[in-house]
Amino acid sequence: MRCALTSLGPTINHVIYEFRVRGHVGQTVRRAFGDLRAETNGADTLLKGGVADQAALHGVLARIEALGLELIEVRRVNPKPSSLEVGMNQVRLGRSNLRVSRIAFGAWELGGDWGATDESAAIATIRQAADRGINFFDTAQGYGFGASEGLIARALAGRPRDQLVIATKGGLRPTPGGGVERDASADWVRRGVDESLKALHTDYIDLYQIHWPDPKTPFAATAGALADLVAAGKIRHVGVSNFNAPQMDEFSGTLQVETLQPPYHLFRRDIETSVLPYTQANDIGVLVYGPLAHGLLSGALTAESKFAPGDWRAKSEEFTGEPYRRNLRIVDALARFAELELGTTVSRLAVAWTLANPAVHVAIVGTRNPRHIDDAIAAADLKLDDQALRRIDQIVSAEVAVGGPTPESV
Repeated sequence: MRCALTSLGPTINHVIYEFRVRGHVGQTVRRAFGDLRAETNGADTLLKGGVADQAALHGVLARIEALGLELIEVRRVNPKPSSLEVGMNQVRLGRSNLRVSRIAFGAWELGGDWGATDESAAIATIRQAADRGINFFDTAQGYGFGASEGLIARALAGRPRDQLVIATKGGLRPTPGGGVERDASADWVRRGVDESLKALHTDYIDLYQIHWPDPKTPFAATAGALADLVAAGKIRHVGVSNFNAPQMDEFSGTLQVETLQPPYHLFRRDIETSVLPYTQANDIGVLVYGPLAHGLLSGALTAESKFAPGDWRAKSEEFTGEPYRRNLRIVDALARFAELELGTTVSRLAVAWTLANPAVHVAIVGTRNPRHIDDAIAAADLKLDDQALRRIDQIVSAEVAVGGPTPESV
């Protein structure tokens, strides 16, 4: 049953926000949020009203936290076309309780695995993401061992640290031949955190993730080291990347996994079978990488596309030959459907498709082009109904699965 607690309507020229919270609602809440309309529905309360600027938004969030309410979701209802936009929609990242934009900026492309990086363009792109309301930035020690993290630090320098959520990953070690190997030993993880803190020019890391499971190191040893780093204040939340359900369960026996970063896109859906059911059952935040299938779903690739020297795709079988051409034909069909029936682009459709899965909280989008940022943000606002999702499934039914690189193959 829904009941109105306050009736003040939205303010003209303000951005209208909805804050979905969970917790006891009484007279205290009425007084604290007198400038917002509140409606209750079961255990949840929806607060809605006009927010004038970024300071006002953070004021509402601070009130929610001070009252002991659990923030489930923040949603911008009517974004105004202004350079003073407060930001894009935010979501609670599972049990971590981090409040993050539904699009995270991914910095994998800035570490050398995708060819040479134009640093000026990269920094401009990161700043564009922050200016447009993305507050979540994901990088890794293994992305150039300081190169990617350093670009994030330089681009975000001067912005309020408490308004940014910085995620990085560790557990990969460089090898003499120029490659990498898995090493999630306690000593290397501790060293990796210190090196990432230095590269990122920060006193703490919001979310630290183990990049890949290391078969040589017991999960208990890795998790124990991370627990010590949390206690020391160097990292605040712990996640994993590329782990399956049994691995997460074993890791959580020592230290609870709070987030998972898996690969997920229209050409790679294996996590739907057991991984996503596990994360949903355990309130684990999911931030998926590769929603554009490493560029395949961008709409920019053709059978004649050539990859730059150093780009891992140049030697990948999934980007050559008949399987590649077959998938390109599927992308063309998706592009026609997106344009003619949804009025959008195939890249926006691909990102929106990942976010349509209720187990997925965030899609990580990496780019070195500032113009692509607005495209990614628009994808977060694209809602795909059941009919559209069924049509997409029909189009991709003849796909060839597309995986991705491992530490041993890059």
